[in-house]
Amino acid sequence: MSRQALHDGWTLRAAPGAQVPAEIADRSVPATVPGCVHTDLLDAGLIPDPYLDDNEVALAWIGRTDWSYRTSFRRPPGDHDRVDLVCAGLDTVATLTVNGVEVGRTENMHRGYRFDVRSLLRDGDNDLVVTFGSAYRYAEAQQERLGDRPNAYPEPFHFIRKMACNFGWDWGPTLVTAGIWQEIGLHAWSTARLATVRPLVTLAGQDGRVELHVEVERVADVPLTVRATVAGAHAEVVVPAGQRTAVLTLAVREPALWWPRGYGEQTRHPLEVTLHAADGDTLDTWSRQVGFRSVRLDTSPDEHGTSFALSVNDVPVFVRGVNWIPDDAFPTRVTRERLAGRFDQAAAANINLLRVWGGGRYESTDFYDLADERGLLVQQDFLFACAAYPEEEPFGSEVAAEAAEQVTRLAPHPSLVLWTGNNENIWGWHDWDWQEALAGRTWGRGYYLDVLPRLVGELDPTRPYWPGSPWSGTEEIHPNDPAHGTTHIWDVWNTDDYTKYREYVPRFVAEFGYQGPPAYATLRRALSDEPLAHNSPGMAHHQKAAGGDAKLQRGLDAHLPAPADFDDWHYLTQLNQARAIQLGVEHFRSHRDVCAGTIVWQLNDCWPVTSWSAIDGDGRRKPLWYALRHAYADRLLTVQPRDGGLALVAVNDGGTPWRASTSVTRLTLAGAPRVKTTMELDVPAYSAVTLALPAELARPDEARRELLVAEAGESADRALWFFAEDRDGDWPAAAWDATVEPVDGGQRVRVTARTVLRDLTLFPDRLDPTASVDEALVTLLPGESVTLTVRADTALDPAALTSRPVLRCVNDL
Repeated sequence: MSRQALHDGWTLRAAPGAQVPAEIADRSVPATVPGCVHTDLLDAGLIPDPYLDDNEVALAWIGRTDWSYRTSFRRPPGDHDRVDLVCAGLDTVATLTVNGVEVGRTENMHRGYRFDVRSLLRDGDNDLVVTFGSAYRYAEAQQERLGDRPNAYPEPFHFIRKMACNFGWDWGPTLVTAGIWQEIGLHAWSTARLATVRPLVTLAGQDGRVELHVEVERVADVPLTVRATVAGAHAEVVVPAGQRTAVLTLAVREPALWWPRGYGEQTRHPLEVTLHAADGDTLDTWSRQVGFRSVRLDTSPDEHGTSFALSVNDVPVFVRGVNWIPDDAFPTRVTRERLAGRFDQAAAANINLLRVWGGGRYESTDFYDLADERGLLVQQDFLFACAAYPEEEPFGSEVAAEAAEQVTRLAPHPSLVLWTGNNENIWGWHDWDWQEALAGRTWGRGYYLDVLPRLVGELDPTRPYWPGSPWSGTEEIHPNDPAHGTTHIWDVWNTDDYTKYREYVPRFVAEFGYQGPPAYATLRRALSDEPLAHNSPGMAHHQKAAGGDAKLQRGLDAHLPAPADFDDWHYLTQLNQARAIQLGVEHFRSHRDVCAGTIVWQLNDCWPVTSWSAIDGDGRRKPLWYALRHAYADRLLTVQPRDGGLALVAVNDGGTPWRASTSVTRLTLAGAPRVKTTMELDVPAYSAVTLALPAELARPDEARRELLVAEAGESADRALWFFAEDRDGDWPAAAWDATVEPVDGGQRVRVTARTVLRDLTLFPDRLDPTASVDEALVTLLPGESVTLTVRADTALDPAALTSRPVLRCVNDL
């Protein structure tokens, strides 16, 4: 057996006669495989960067053009029964030829393909050509053939099995890709090979069990032997001549378990599988790291509705999640190193679950391996989003094949804890005026309620499946009913103030979000606007949400002073994003007896854009990231309105009790105490305690000039409650003293407040795009200090570092 990668020597060219720029017509350019047309043309200097300014618009022709990739290769040495051309991923409508003979056609980005090419190979050079037809032309032809179906955007993304957000989204560019986007190579083999290996890993009490399902492909009708080992356990089975499948069971006595981050160690065990011929020769091998853990989803009815609560190893896990979108419009640019950086950012923000959203991709092996390693739970959507999807052929067969392949591929990963049938499509059918437009045509219901649950049940019953996000658990109840199953809350962003989050006490919030612009350095890299303004041409192009700027302005008007210039607008809209999500998360966590999790929309971006992300398209942390780190901390102290008054809620998502003496003080903005009380906290592990505050604390003498401060024990975190909106507060003009001193790799900035400083934030990337800071959104009372550590490639000017617009607070306006 041999495997030979075919990643070298490729060239790319547009189809003859295609309507392309003159400098590209009839020209071959070097191609990187894996890769795509856009990145190849960019590397060749033939197109501008599609992420800058409005270049995206000028490059729309790429997605409407046919493209050919070509290389040559030598046949593998040796005399093998089979030589297969193996394609892990082709994007999307491809025709493959070897030495001028067609060997296959594909029309699904989300599955792999294997073609027997042995009889076509010759000595010397062999020619391989992969021609990609326009994804637009294919999708539009299917749309015309089957009849249109509603979707969220005027693009035909639901008529092709391709990454939907390639066609643009309310946070993403329209860059319709083509290319060999995953590995491609030759696999030469004889007698038999391991076609699929599917380990179902479970726990029975303290003991582990691996039920190993093996499928072989054979060209010789002879007995075969499969052997497997894991964690000291061994199993062996003979696959008789004529048979293709086998099941092995490995029992492991009290294995070390795999736990989510914060709950225990992420122990994994090598699982080795080998296939042998009758004479004992090894024909094929397969190995993965597996983790022993159980997953349970509680969806039982109770006095509040229908629960949606995740447990791992029989320990309830309050989900502190974020939604994940593709980290780049061009997936091959997302390296393992880049993913590791994102995962580090997620873990540092106290996140424990990533939901892989259904308009992107089934995430990579690197993604899942890193999630396993770091203990980040993963919810993977099947790839359907915001549209009515046809179920006719070829889509029915393609969806079933893609789902079976991906469920099998991801089965070994302990981090994967939930499959979801779609994003918002069942909700869309109910509420988005689809039914009349569909006129009885298929829209995907058969996938979500029949095909996908059946496949998950057959191939991986160790994991729960949920038909949609949102979904109430039954067709008898509205899919987005907050009292049942999962809910999405989008009225806040679209029509209402963010304080409306407090009107919801949902069972599980799978999406809710609020927009803010990216970091200043990100904007300056991506946009050439002069002057930069919230509505300058580049800013407008990089705001993809309908009415997005008006919604940002509505939020500012409700809470904050009017911005005088772009610097104010940038700071205040980022701040309002952070406050909106922090308010929502703290409110939902304060009701953890009813609500079992929150998944914020969204962690990341795929390009520089104003969006709902906490990490912008250049990988910089927005103020929202710091707010999430606070709101998702294991121990959270928060002041919440309750029963016409105020309450102090202490949330403990740690594994040990939280006992502390807590002081709660009502004081003036000048720092003078009015009323103070002390309360004793005793919060068991994985629970919350609510303590009503006395009326004299909860009712201010002068709302515009007072706030509440709650502090628990030695914790540096504290809870604040302001009785008036910032726009109405009687704020003193901000005054502070600041010192800057060098430290290894950066500078230490110490700020001492001479007045109250509300949401003090340092933006060092305004001085150097490499600069970042360790803390943000700090409120100081008069006389208090904070030390901020700035990391940058070069030393920054101390005067600039400690003045506007780099160092900001609300009351410096």
